[in-house]
Amino acid sequence: MAEERVNRRLAAILCADIAGYSRLMGADEEGTLAALKAHRRELIDPLLAQHQGRIVKTTGDGILVEFASVIDAVRCAVMIQQGMEDRNASIVDSQRILFRIGINLGDIIIEDGDIFGDGVNVAARLEALAQPGEIYVSGSVREQLGEKLPLGFADIGEHNVKNIARPIHVYRIEKRREPDTTVAAKGDKRGLALPTRPSIAVLPFQNMSGDPDQEYFCDGMVEDIITGLSRIKWLFVIARNSSFVYKGRAVDVKQVGRDLGVRYVLEGSVRKGGNRVRITSQLIEGESGQHVWAERYDRSLDDIFALQDEITLNVVGAIEPSLRQAEIERVKRERPENLGAYDLLLRALPDVYAAMPEQAGKALPLLNRALALEPDYALAHGFASWCHEIRFVRAGQKPEDRDPAIQHAHAAITHGPDDANALALAGFTLANVAHDMLAARKAFEQALAISPSCFLALTFGAAAFGWKADAERAIEWGERGSRLSPFDRLLYGCAHGIALGNFLLGQNDKAVEAAQRAVQAKPEFSISHVLLAAALAQAGRLEEAKAAAARVLALQPGFSAGGLCAALAIPPALATPLSAALRAAGVPE
Repeated sequence: MAEERVNRRLAAILCADIAGYSRLMGADEEGTLAALKAHRRELIDPLLAQHQGRIVKTTGDGILVEFASVIDAVRCAVMIQQGMEDRNASIVDSQRILFRIGINLGDIIIEDGDIFGDGVNVAARLEALAQPGEIYVSGSVREQLGEKLPLGFADIGEHNVKNIARPIHVYRIEKRREPDTTVAAKGDKRGLALPTRPSIAVLPFQNMSGDPDQEYFCDGMVEDIITGLSRIKWLFVIARNSSFVYKGRAVDVKQVGRDLGVRYVLEGSVRKGGNRVRITSQLIEGESGQHVWAERYDRSLDDIFALQDEITLNVVGAIEPSLRQAEIERVKRERPENLGAYDLLLRALPDVYAAMPEQAGKALPLLNRALALEPDYALAHGFASWCHEIRFVRAGQKPEDRDPAIQHAHAAITHGPDDANALALAGFTLANVAHDMLAARKAFEQALAISPSCFLALTFGAAAFGWKADAERAIEWGERGSRLSPFDRLLYGCAHGIALGNFLLGQNDKAVEAAQRAVQAKPEFSISHVLLAAALAQAGRLEEAKAAAARVLALQPGFSAGGLCAALAIPPALATPLSAALRAAGVPE
C-alpha cells in the first residue's frame, strides 16, 4: 500500500470559550443563547472575516479558528476582547459573557477541514489557563510578534499542561505596551505615518477635584482646547473621541504618538474647588518623550474661557513660534456669556452622543435650558438640531421634530458662522431633515475652511453625501475622517459614507467591510445593519444578508425601506438598488 500523505502546515490557532457558561445557561438559557448569537453576528464573525480567520469548528461555548498570520490572530483577539468589554459595560456582572482566549503558533494536521496536533492542543491549554476576559499566548507567538503591535506582555512563566510533553511558556496580553526586555527582536514601531503638517493629540485631563461629578467639567475643558487647536489651519488635530479612548488609563505618551500618528501630545490635570480652578498642562514630543512646554494656572472660574484660549495659544506657540497674529485670533471663537449655559451643554453631551431617539429626548431639555439662558449659543442650537434629527429620522418623522430641527440648524449657522462644530451639526440636519443638500454642503465646507481638523464635518458630511448618492465624495470624506479620528465613537458616520459610496459603485466587498466597521463602532444603531444587509444582498450573500435584516427589525421593529428613503429623500440612483437589495434580504418595503 502507498504511504498515506499527511497534510501539515504552520498556522496561528485561536481557541476561545465562555467563562462560566454552565452558570449562565442555568440562570437564563434563552437569554444567554440570544446574547451569544448577537455577539457572534455583530462583533466576532465580522472581526474574524476582517482578519482572515477560518472558523474550524464551534461548540456551545467555544470556537476554534485558524489564521495564516499570527499578527492577524492577536490583533483580532484584542479587538474581540475590547468589543466585549464595551458591550458588557451596561450589563450586570451576573449576566456578562466573558471570553477566555488562547493563541499558539505551531504545526497542525489538516483532515477533512478539521485540524489536529500539538499546535491545536497548546492553544486549547492556553485558553484553559486564561482568566475571564484575558488572552494568553505561547512563547512562539510572543517571539514572532516582537514589537510589531502596540501591546504589553506579562511573562507568567512555564506551565506543564495535559497531553503536552514539554512545559509551555505563557504570556498574558496587557492592554497597553509595557517596557519589555524578554524578546530581543525588534519590529515596526512606527504605527500610523505622521502627517506632513505638525500634529497633536490632547489627552483627557485628570480630574484632581476628588469629586467624580466634576468629570464632565474636565472633559469640557479638553474639548474646548481641542476645538481651539483645530482652528489652526496648518495643525493636524486628532478629534476628541479618539483622544478620549485613553481616559482613565495610565498611558505611554510615546505609544500614544504611534497609535494616533501624531508628533505632539498634550496632557494635564484639573482641580476645581468653589469658584477657583487650577490647571496643569504639559506638551510632550511623542517620538522622544521630551517635554516641550509646561505650565500651571490658578484662576477664577469667571476666566475659564480666557484660560482655555491661553493654554491653546501657548501650545501653538511652542509648536510654531513664528505663529502670525491672524492665526492667533483664529483660535478664539464666540463662547456663551453665561457660564450656566455652558455647564448645561456639557451635561447634555453624553445623551447627545448616544445618537438614539430616547436619549436625544433626555438631552433636549438641558439644551433648551441653555438656550433660554443664552439664545444665541450656536453650539447649543447645533446639538439641539441633531437631537431633533435623530428623533425625526428614527422615531416617526413627526412635524414636532422636523420643524425645530430645521429652525435650530438655521440658528446655529446664523449665530455661529465661525463655529465649525455648530456648522457641521447644522449641515447634517439640513441634509437629512430639510433635504437641502446645497445648504448642507455649504455648511460642511465652511466648517472645514474654519477648522480642517473638524471631525464632525467629515463624518456627517461623508454620511450625507452617501445618502445623496455622491459616491466619490462620500468615500473621500469618510476616509479623511477615519484617519483624523481612528477611534471615534462617531466613526460609523465615516463608515456609512464609505459603505454607501462603494455600494453605488458596485464595489460590494468594500461596501460589506465598511458596513461591518459601522456595526462594530455602534452595534445598537439600526442603520448600520441596514447598510450591511444591503451590501451583503448585493454581493449575493443572501443568508448573511437575512441575518443582518433580522437584526434591523429587532432594533427597529417598524423599519421599512420605503420609510427610510422617504425620511432622507434618497435619490433614485441610490433608492432603487438599495430598496431591491433590502427586499432580497427580507426587509419590509
